[in-house]
Amino acid sequence: MKPSFDVPTLPVDLTSAIERAGYYPALVGDVVSAALAGEEVRSHLVHLETTFDRDVIRRHVTVLVLTPSRLVIAHADDHADEGAGEAEGAPAGVPEQEVATATTESIPLSAVRGVMLTHVVEDPQNYVPGSLGRELTLTLGWGAVSRVDLLPATCGEPGCDADHGYDGTISSDDIALRVSATADGDSALQQAISFAHALSASLGR
Repeated sequence: MKPSFDVPTLPVDLTSAIERAGYYPALVGDVVSAALAGEEVRSHLVHLETTFDRDVIRRHVTVLVLTPSRLVIAHADDHADEGAGEAEGAPAGVPEQEVATATTESIPLSAVRGVMLTHVVEDPQNYVPGSLGRELTLTLGWGAVSRVDLLPATCGEPGCDADHGYDGTISSDDIALRVSATADGDSALQQAISFAHALSASLGR
């Protein structure tokens, strides 16, 4: 059935990345297009995560898109519609029906509080300048989720057992994506770094 609205066309490189992820690319592409509403794409990152839930494989794709004014985030994953096999009158042994859910969020660039890259480097004593390792975690924060880390405060005296209360830090940790060149490919790792650089350069303007 023809949709009742026109879905803007995505740039070729973003479309190709969504297709390579392989998770219902037509659905994911339309969801991202609808969220962008024709705004220019300056950089993007597509990340597929596969997990195993007992004997069931679950997939989750995250698409990050940088526009001139927004950070657009799309999540899509699958789960079983448990009611499909439990409906009244349904034959015994009817398998659960797979259902995909897709959610988008648009964050103004002025609201993005931080971009953090954690590089994992094996054999650091033999590190080659410019290589930056083969695995990283990209963490973005915009205040939707805050984490409080508390530790007992101390005064510095080794023998002091007085109660000095607690020291703590509050940090935003809204999304974290782990990208590995071994699992995801060298190009995926480079794309994650490029996206982080582009987003960082867009903040604070």
